[in-house]
Amino acid sequence: MAQGRLKLAARAPAGKKPKGKRGGVAQPRKGGRIIAPKKTRVVQQQKLKKNLEVAIRNRIEHDVTMKASSNMPKKLSIVKAPQKKGKANN
Repeated sequence: MAQGRLKLAARAPAGKKPKGKRGGVAQPRKGGRIIAPKKTRVVQQQKLKKNLEVAIRNRIEHDVTMKASSNMPKKLSIVKAPQKKGKANN
C-alpha cells in the first residue's frame, strides 16, 4: 500500500464544474460571423471570360452553318429540338 497522505488536490470537488475556455457551458462566441465576399475583380474576370466563350462559340457555329449552306445545292435549314410538353403549356 502507498505510504503518505492522499493527494486530495488532484480530485476536483463534486459540486463544482470544471472551467475551460468557455466556462463549460455552450456560449456563443464573440464577434460577427461574416463570410467574406468573393473578390470583385475575380468575379468580373469570370463573367467576362464566360461571355467571350459564348460569343466565340456562337460565331463558330454561324461560320460553320454559312460554309455548309454555301456548299450545298439545297438550302440548309437548321432544326431545333422540340420543346418539352411541360414547358409548352406554361
